[in-house]
Amino acid sequence: MFDDIPRPGLWKRLLIGSFLCIFAAAAATAVAAFHEVDKIVNALEVNPELKLGKDTLASTDPGEPQTLLILGSDQRPKNNVEGGSGARSDTIMLVRLNPQKEATAIMSLPRDLKVNIPGHGVDKINASYEIGGPQLTVDTVKQLTGLPINHVINVTFKGFWRAVNAIGCVYTDVDRDYFNESAEFTYINIDPGYQRLCARKALQYVRFRHTDTDLVRSARQQDFLRQMKQQVTYTELIGKHDRLVKIFGRNTATDPELRSTSEVLRLLKLALFSATKPIQEIHFEGEIGPSFVEASNAQVKKLVQRFLDVRESPGPRGTAPGERPARKPRRKRRAQPLNLSDASVTGKEQALQAVQAGAGGSLPVYYPTLLRNSSQFAQPPRVYKLMGTDGKRYGAFRMVVRRTDANGEYYGLQGTTWKNPPILDSPSETRKVGRREFKLFFAGDRLRLVAWQTPKATYWISNTLLQTLDKKQMMGIARSTKRCC
Repeated sequence: MFDDIPRPGLWKRLLIGSFLCIFAAAAATAVAAFHEVDKIVNALEVNPELKLGKDTLASTDPGEPQTLLILGSDQRPKNNVEGGSGARSDTIMLVRLNPQKEATAIMSLPRDLKVNIPGHGVDKINASYEIGGPQLTVDTVKQLTGLPINHVINVTFKGFWRAVNAIGCVYTDVDRDYFNESAEFTYINIDPGYQRLCARKALQYVRFRHTDTDLVRSARQQDFLRQMKQQVTYTELIGKHDRLVKIFGRNTATDPELRSTSEVLRLLKLALFSATKPIQEIHFEGEIGPSFVEASNAQVKKLVQRFLDVRESPGPRGTAPGERPARKPRRKRRAQPLNLSDASVTGKEQALQAVQAGAGGSLPVYYPTLLRNSSQFAQPPRVYKLMGTDGKRYGAFRMVVRRTDANGEYYGLQGTTWKNPPILDSPSETRKVGRREFKLFFAGDRLRLVAWQTPKATYWISNTLLQTLDKKQMMGIARSTKRCC
């Protein structure tokens, strides 16, 4: 039974996407806009309002940017004000709606982030919700970031299956094998490779905690959200917005100001401008210790500035245990080593195993002859059938590479006869190297995916979830690939 209950991280992430889409869909036709505002207000009144202090939230003039605090918790605190119920806010997200910027900014704060909770000393940031509910969480976030908060939305996970079904399945680039059947952790059995994840498996995928760090888990959820947003069209959301409004209302509690038609309309107008712009995720940078994720005051200030300016943080999405934080790049007079090592023998062994498992022929097998130092193939390649959006079944294989010097870090090579999978929509740039034309997909300054096509199939190299391979390493691995047999 408990396998059916999602962790609030995914529920919160899905609902914030739905939240913006609800407002956008409501404003899709000017004639219906005021009627839709009434629907939203009525939906938000289903649950009691959050009890916050008089001066807790900031006010803005019409048309000015607003910052929303989204709390995802396993239950609302008693009377929406006091803690002590055992509930913790597993994920805390800031959303910035600014019509003057090129994107809507979203920044998640790691639940294990080490902070000073006002009046209670040093603890993980999610403990603030358990101790003092939304009020203390708002106070803690404001103290940490220095940001004024305009609205607070507390999201719980009741009715999650309805939200998942309303949004639909998501094609996901699964980085490795996920399996657990012990009673200590939630059951999961998902093979690696690009595939369509529906309700139960999608929940298991983003909920997975065993052997992962807080930053890796957060990066997986962010990646899932990005792929979901890429695949759900605006037209589809308009058609589903009535259903999403009901789900949203039943599973959220808001501050009192979001119970008025005038304030909802103001937020609707901001969301309307934001709906046509991309969502820019500001990835939190920190160092993972035995008990906490730690970030200096200077690091937090830089992240807040990027959040306000909608600039994605450069570099990898965090440092894994045993790794030192990346230093600022300096001017280089000599070419630096790529930290790649020869993998031609083990790579060809992988390719031969893929052929023996049924690949080859209509799906030629390519394999990398270079891997990042301290890496090795994690398992035999997976050869399988992939169901496309057109209902056809395509051949596919996945080679998984594990970083042996970092926990939870996997990258790999995907091949499929599906020529236009959603993951390859809208490349950042196209670059021709030799006889190959590579499609490059960036996240900030990190190259998250390198793809190329042949007359028979499509291939790509996927970075780790924390994007710890730099662009030269990614290009070096992609260029080193050879066709087998």
